[in-house]
Amino acid sequence: MFTELVRKRTVFAWTLSIIVLVVYFGFISIIAFNKAWLGTPLFAGSVTTIGFPIGVAVILSAIILTGIYVYRANGEFDDMNRQIIEESR
Repeated sequence: MFTELVRKRTVFAWTLSIIVLVVYFGFISIIAFNKAWLGTPLFAGSVTTIGFPIGVAVILSAIILTGIYVYRANGEFDDMNRQIIEESR
């Protein structure tokens, strides 16, 4: 049971970490290679550029992924941990 907990938690953490890295490095790559596109207004006459909602989405994705991890850690992983403790007694 312990090895299953460790395996599940490790795979889940690495999966979320890779998603976060792809999102952040993707955004930084756009800044590095196509910053003019990020500076394009959302619509004619707008002062808000395409980069602003994309930047907000990057931040929100990190918050959402953290929430997903906490939800699963407090649910499934804590239940498995409780079972391991009970079995060891």
